[in-house]
Amino acid sequence: MYKLFLSLRYLRKRLIAVFAVASVALCVFMVLVVISVMGGFLEMVKERSRGLLSDIVVDNATLQGFPYYQEFIDKLRTDEPDLVVKATPVIYNYAVLRVRTTKYTKPVRVVGIRLEDYEQVNDFASSLYYDQYYPGTTSLGLQRQPLSGFDSRGNRRLPPEFEAARQRWLEGDPDPEEVADYQARPFSPLPGPRVFQDTFGPPTYAGGEEEELYGIVVGTDVINERTETGEYVRHYPLGSEMLLTVLPVTSEGAFSGEGSVTLSLRYADDSRTRVYEIDNICVYVDFDMVQRVLRMDPQERIEGGFAPARASQVLVRLADGADAGRARARISELWEEFRGSLRVDPFSDDARLLDFVSVETWEERQRPFIQAVEKEKVLVTILFAIVSVVAIVLIGCIFYMVVEKKTRDIGIIKSLGASSGGVAAIFILYGAAVGVVGSILGTVGGWLFVRRINEIQDALARLNPNLRVWSPDVYTFDRIPNEVDSVEAAAIVAIAIVASMLGALIPALLAARVWPVDALRYE
Repeated sequence: MYKLFLSLRYLRKRLIAVFAVASVALCVFMVLVVISVMGGFLEMVKERSRGLLSDIVVDNATLQGFPYYQEFIDKLRTDEPDLVVKATPVIYNYAVLRVRTTKYTKPVRVVGIRLEDYEQVNDFASSLYYDQYYPGTTSLGLQRQPLSGFDSRGNRRLPPEFEAARQRWLEGDPDPEEVADYQARPFSPLPGPRVFQDTFGPPTYAGGEEEELYGIVVGTDVINERTETGEYVRHYPLGSEMLLTVLPVTSEGAFSGEGSVTLSLRYADDSRTRVYEIDNICVYVDFDMVQRVLRMDPQERIEGGFAPARASQVLVRLADGADAGRARARISELWEEFRGSLRVDPFSDDARLLDFVSVETWEERQRPFIQAVEKEKVLVTILFAIVSVVAIVLIGCIFYMVVEKKTRDIGIIKSLGASSGGVAAIFILYGAAVGVVGSILGTVGGWLFVRRINEIQDALARLNPNLRVWSPDVYTFDRIPNEVDSVEAAAIVAIAIVASMLGALIPALLAARVWPVDALRYE
């Protein structure tokens, strides 16, 4: 009992212990912040990679794509109905986007999708901005520009489909902050100059004369302006006409002799996946429409017959709980079986495109990037752990000074019957107490810092723009990760306490070797 009493008394009464506690707290703070940010970045990479792709990706990594994709999808559904929940084709290409009204032009990556199916294989639906307020209204099909009007009482009203969607959203128990955001903002997707009032009956809406165009979902950073606070300023109303210029590619990989094709599309929504490299370049259009434009639909051959339709990718969603590794092996087996059943000229373009096809899990597809982030996390953690060794040395020096100052106390304690082990235990417990107090302070401080790290960066950036260390123009994600893993935090605390005890070990052993007669003679 005297061991605990004396160790706590030294902690309270000795001012020098404050420096030991501060060193432990700073080291814990430092390591916790680094591990949380790097670990959060790694988890964000994994989460967004999974959310933007699907469980399994079938791809041949060429702009030409590969044929017989639909037949393979049908085979998956037939042979593995319990394993494969959904499979959908995707087309990738590149184009130039231009907003007709402002002549704003930008190169983009075109993603051709079947929207309803695409939303079932990944998390794309959660990235849509307008669809969260007007659920079910985002479409890539033919559509007119939505225009609001006024009823006979002068109240502004949305088109019927938007008004019904808004009511569904309000009745769906949305988050209070989202309700406040919705009520605070004007009907930003609807162009103001075109509204009018019908004083003799129910609201009517202009737009009947508007041409029906296919919809386009645009990455939010392609056309919107982001402010320093992280909010987006939307310059274009929903339904704005956008021009997309594409270059069809033949199965041989050459540009089509027909030259570029310009599509008139209607702005249907914008997507924020929170991955800047995607939101700054990707636009999403209807799969069947862009397949025809890119001449990837069945094409008549000169020698007769038709070349099969092509797609760039097949995304596969697995049943919940399915092992991705085993599923990949099974789907690879089905592909080889399917490939062998096709009667394709081995010297044809179709055969070469089929030979390039690979089957990967989302993690295997992103493995180079994920492994790079994992190595960065380990490297940075090791570097800061080495720096933290200074705390052990500092504690050892402080405790050595305490032992030197407490020689008489040690002699008295031993003369009263305390053993050498008991004296050593006093200082080891002293070190543990320093570690506990320091690690608690460091953990609390680190947790508060990590949780508010984006606000702290914004505050520093307001003082001096050069102090903004995390910019979406440079880093993959637009915000610094701000989650603390409780398991990692507990491990850091445990290591800090053990390190403090190790720092006190040598002074404790020196104290244990003091003889009572020598200590009293010394005094």
